[in-house]
This record gives sequence, C-alpha cells and structure tokens, in this order.
Amino acid sequence: MNHVIRAVRPGEWARARELRLDALRDPAAPVAFLETYEQAVEYPDAVWREQATGFSARHGTRSRQFVAEAPDGSWSGSVAVLVEEAGREDFFGARVERDQGQLVGVFVRPEHRGGGVVGALVGAALDWAWALEDPRLARVRLHVNDGNPRAAAAYRKLGFVPTGGCVPMAGDPSAKELELAVGRP
Repeated sequence: MNHVIRAVRPGEWARARELRLDALRDPAAPVAFLETYEQAVEYPDAVWREQATGFSARHGTRSRQFVAEAPDGSWSGSVAVLVEEAGREDFFGARVERDQGQLVGVFVRPEHRGGGVVGALVGAALDWAWALEDPRLARVRLHVNDGNPRAAAAYRKLGFVPTGGCVPMAGDPSAKELELAVGRP
C-alpha cells in the first residue's frame, strides 16, 4: 500500500465533502451508511466546514477523521472515530455503558479495495483511540448492516468481533445493524 494515512485538516472540507458524496453514490451505500446522497448533497457548506474542523487533528478532541491519500494527492478512502462517553446517549438513542469509540463513515473507493487501505485507515483510527487519556476508551465498536457480509468479513479480519448487540436499520425495520467491537489491547 502506497498511501499516506493522516487526519483531515480543517481547510479540507470540500475534499471531505466530495469523498463523502462519492461514498454515498457507491452501490453498497444503502447498506453501508445511514444517510443518503440526496440528504447529504443538500447540506450547506457551513456543515461540511464545521465537520472537517471538528474531525481535524488541530481541533478534534472527541472525533477524528482519517483519510488515505494516494501518491498523486487524491483521497482513496476515509474513516472517522467518535468518542462515546459512559452515561450519554449514542446516535441510536441507547445509553453508553462505558467510554468507547465508534467507527463511522468507513469508505474505500472501489479501485483501491483489497489493497490494505481499509486496514491502514482502521489501524490509524484505533491508534488514535487507544492514545486518548481522557476518556480512556475501553473498546472501539462499529455497526455493520446484516446485508453487508463483505464489510463484516473485513472488520472481523481486522480483529472486530460480534458483540451480540444490534439495532434496527433506520428506514427498514426488517434489516439490522450488527455491533462488532475490539477491546483495548
């Protein structure tokens, strides 16, 4: 893999927007993401600026977005980590039982899949999560749609294991989002 994995910078909101919109146009998007292209494309630039700033290494203390930058400077993929503190509600509305991280927005462009990019992105996200001292995270989790076996297999290969937890998929109560997690090493 010849990519540089790094945190997104505050001024890179337009590039982050472009990558996210490409992810939402991917054929796997309906089972990979909770928002649609049609929703995201309507967000004003201010939303994208705020998100890039919050996810950046300069400003982000409760979240961080990592990108895989190819030798030509293009972005091949990204992942974000959200810190979930014990006692608060997660974005599914459930009470968080322990300080933990949540991986979201995992995406690798199709032409870069299978080459180690997702592993490098997730590795950088986990390194950041484990380096936090306040709060000290007990685990990092993610949710994967039960109709997305390729993603589930990739996460298991990276050390994530099913916890038995699941939540209904927004907009499709017959589908489930399965929780997988990896504990602090």
